[in-house]
Amino acid sequence: MRQARLAKMVDNVNPKSFDPAEWITQAEAARLRQVSRQAIHRLIERGKLSTLEVAGNRLVKRSDVEAFEPEAPGRPSKGGDVG
Repeated sequence: MRQARLAKMVDNVNPKSFDPAEWITQAEAARLRQVSRQAIHRLIERGKLSTLEVAGNRLVKRSDVEAFEPEAPGRPSKGGDVG
């Protein structure tokens, strides 16, 4: 059902280059990563996830979401060893 709806919304996209199963909503990406939709939105804004806008909806590339590795939390070290 979802794939048929997405395929219908992208009439102007080359059908050979568009695979509806490859693109998911931000809410689906959040559930997949077990994070909030806001966290997915921030990753998109930082350019960490590929997006496709279809009929006013911003879709995220599933493979990018699955492959994403978060950076270590906290301030980056200054490069020297402590001690």
